[in-house]
Order: sequence, then C-alpha cells, then structure tokens
Amino acid sequence: MNIESVPTNPLGGKTLIVDHTGQTGYMLPSEAINDMGESDQIYVRPGIYEDKLFVSQRPIRLVGAGRDLVQIFSRRGGPLYLQEVPEGWIDGITFRYVGSDQHSALNILNSTCTIRHCRAMEGILSGVVLYGPQCSATLVDNEVCRNRESGIFIFAGAHPRVTDNRCFDNHHFGIAVRDSGSHPELVRNRCEGNMLSGILLFQDAESLLVDNLCQNNQHWGILLTPDTRPNPSPTELPRMNQLTHNPLGAYSISNQPLAEIGR
Repeated sequence: MNIESVPTNPLGGKTLIVDHTGQTGYMLPSEAINDMGESDQIYVRPGIYEDKLFVSQRPIRLVGAGRDLVQIFSRRGGPLYLQEVPEGWIDGITFRYVGSDQHSALNILNSTCTIRHCRAMEGILSGVVLYGPQCSATLVDNEVCRNRESGIFIFAGAHPRVTDNRCFDNHHFGIAVRDSGSHPELVRNRCEGNMLSGILLFQDAESLLVDNLCQNNQHWGILLTPDTRPNPSPTELPRMNQLTHNPLGAYSISNQPLAEIGR
C-alpha cells in the first residue's frame, strides 16, 4: 500500500484519518472510533500511538499504513479489546502491550471480524486470545511474537479460522487450543522458535490441522492430550503438516502438557 494514499472505503462511507502529528482531526485511533458511523472506516497514518481501543456490539473497520509503520501500544491493559463485534476488519497495525499486569495484546470475545497483516506482541498473557462460543473471527497473515505465554490462545468454545499466520519466539506455544466446544481451523500457520511446542490442543479441544509448519520449537511440533480430537488423527498429523526439526519429535500425546510450566 502507498502510505501517502488513503484507501478506498468499499462500503462508500467516509474514511476518518488518524495522524499523530495532528494534521488531521484525529490524533488517536480511539477518537476516530468514537466518531465512526455505520459505513465508515478509519485509516491510521504511520506513527506510534499510545492508545487503548475498545469496540463492543458494533462493526470495526480499521486500516493502518502497515504493521511496520503503525504501532498502537498500551501500558494499562491490552491495546485492543473486541466484544461482540458483528463484522468488519482490522488491517496493517502492530499492537503492543508494554505494561506489567496480566493482559494480552489482542482480546477478542464472541466477535466475527477479520484481522489481517497485523502484529501482536509482548503480551504478558498470550498475544491474541479468542474466546466465547460466538467467536468466529478470522486471522490471516499476522505475526504473533515475543509474548510471555502462547502466541494465539483459543478457548471457551471459540471457532475462528486461523490461517497463514507466523507465531514465533513466544514463551509457551505458538498456538494453543483449550476446552470442549473449541474447534478452530488451523491452516498454513508457521509456528517456529517457541519455547515449548509449536501447537497445543488440550482439555477436550477439537481442531482442523492442515498444512501447518511447526519447526525449531524447543519441544515437539504438536502436543496433544488424550481427550482432544484433532483432524486428521494424531498418526496422520506428520503427513498433513510439516513437523520437522523439533528436538523431541513431530508430535506427542501427554496427560500433563503444562508440566514444564508448573501447571
């Protein structure tokens, strides 16, 4: 994207422009969100913004100039919280949590929207948490890195589509899925250099696992508990995914998947 051009709004509404220099009417993305109409979108010009975005029960349409050019960070809570968002998109922004309390960079509850070409980093919890039985968000081509727990954590019945993301250098797992009713589609993700395994399924979780690359993680490529239901079956996982160069092997089934972190 040409950072000097304002993207077209496909819905035909207004595009509200955020510029940290104050050259437009909005210096913070949250100010523009407060004014956003039903068919409007927001464009964030390059810059570093200390802000916290909360969107509930309304659409979100937020476009940044690129994840290497736009950063939204927060010291007091995660920089992005979506609750029951019915539709929309977020594109081209880095979200960074720089506080010391238990927060994630992206918090997505019971929402249906698309998050693409973004970056989520440095959460004290996982970088992205998706939860709730109505959570069917789509994550495409994002970087999720350097978070203190896992990169992407899916739980409490969520069923998002998670595809073509890169989850690396996280302290626990690249992607973790927990709980009965949780059944994401995990397709073509790259989970590399995480301090435990690339992907974890535990506590009755289900998941489609196809064409994922899990390599150079400190333990296994994929770790499962016996009560989970991966598709394909565990013995087929190495054929349907690339699970190489993990020192403990391609996959493992364990009753104590979190023993290494004292849980």
